[in-house]
Amino acid sequence: MPRSERLPPCVVALAGRRIDAAGAPHACFPLANVELVARRIRRALRRSHAVALVCSAACGADLVALDVAAELGLRRRIVLPFDAQRFSETSVRDRPGDWMPAFVRHLDACAREGGLTTLPGTGDDERDYQAANEAILDEAQALARRDHASPLPVLAFAVWDRRPRPEGDATAAFLRLAMLRDFGVLTVWSL
Repeated sequence: MPRSERLPPCVVALAGRRIDAAGAPHACFPLANVELVARRIRRALRRSHAVALVCSAACGADLVALDVAAELGLRRRIVLPFDAQRFSETSVRDRPGDWMPAFVRHLDACAREGGLTTLPGTGDDERDYQAANEAILDEAQALARRDHASPLPVLAFAVWDRRPRPEGDATAAFLRLAMLRDFGVLTVWSL
């Protein structure tokens, strides 16, 4: 692409599927697809000229994207819906794979850089994850405005199987919120 047609840099807000539970009836993000999804995320971040990534830190899409962002030297921000201990128990340790080292590494790095936001939580998981989705999009917007002469675009990446669950689908809810804000949306296939 000629330099004059290059896309401007952007901030990426990301949400997506966690690794499938053992014995899951339908595949959404199999553990065997981690490297494939990492390549897809890497390609999407490069093509979009991302300079920063904002997401949570659950096993699957979030931690894979944080690994890729660190490799690419992008600025990283993490939003947790409630305290890290509870989050690690409900969203990191409860699925196949050894996700805790990446979780701790990214949390520590983002905390050192002032890029970790922990929401107070209400005890209502659906409400808490909705609040985290909103905070991810808010933080991406704020980051896109900060330190730039004019605001950068914000893109919403959804790393998923494109099959909304009938109830309580945080990824589908994230996409709806991003579209309401007129963010560009990109799907990264998790299968």
